[in-house]
Formats: sequence, structure tokens, C-alpha cells
Amino acid sequence: MEILRKTDIMQDEPRIISLSKIPDPRGNLSVIEECTDAPFKINRVYWISDVPGGAERSGHAYHENMELIVALSGSFEVIIYDGVGEQKFLLNRADNALFIPKLTWRKLDNFSTNSVALVLASMFYDEKDYIYSFTDFKRIKNEK
Repeated sequence: MEILRKTDIMQDEPRIISLSKIPDPRGNLSVIEECTDAPFKINRVYWISDVPGGAERSGHAYHENMELIVALSGSFEVIIYDGVGEQKFLLNRADNALFIPKLTWRKLDNFSTNSVALVLASMFYDEKDYIYSFTDFKRIKNEK
């Protein structure tokens, strides 16, 4: 798994971004700043918690929205499909964020017990931006 510094991020490729980590005996501190660590303006933040161990969250994609996903606690896998191939990323460190570009199918899977996924999004919630059907996603991706 290639880890890039925040300045290396490309807007069209899924990537792990190495976040700043300030070690301290009292606990580590990591930071995400919009347009620096996140390659977009952050308009929405949400988190996923209390997922039963080993469970899967169904997949979807966005027409325009981009995301950063961080495992704040525990671990889980993010399976992505960009229209060409599938990649699997294990998120298990709070100082790594997975960048998901627009028009990328993503599914969260294999949650460890008590894990928390933090998601930072480039857009406010918009039902019309979601693509819930994998068949529709592949058709849209091929049209682009």
C-alpha cells in the first residue's frame, strides 16, 4: 500500500494520505485541514460506529462528492472499484486517511468490534449525488 504525503495527492486516484501525527505520552494528536490534508473543501463530516464485528456496509458511489475516510478506532476494509479494477485498503491507523475520488464505487467491510469510521466529504448531503446500483455506476463510468 503506497502512502503519499498530502501534497502528492491527485484528485482522480484513490490513495492513502499520511496525516500529521504528533506523538505525546498523554496520547497522539493527528490533524486534517481542508485543502491541505484533505484535497478539497470539507462541507460535511459524519461517522459510522456500532457496526457489528465482521459486518459490511453496502456500497455506493457519488457523481461529484469526494471523501476522506479515517479509522478513528479499530479497523475495517474499504473495497473500491474505479471502473478499471478493484482495490482493497485496510484502515487501522488514525494517522492515515483514504482519499476516495468522485465516481468511485466504495464499500466498507470487515469491521472490527467497536471500530469508528470518520468520513469527511466535499459536498453537503444530496440524495441526487448518490449512485446506489453497481450496474448504473458501471454504465455511468463507461460513459465518462
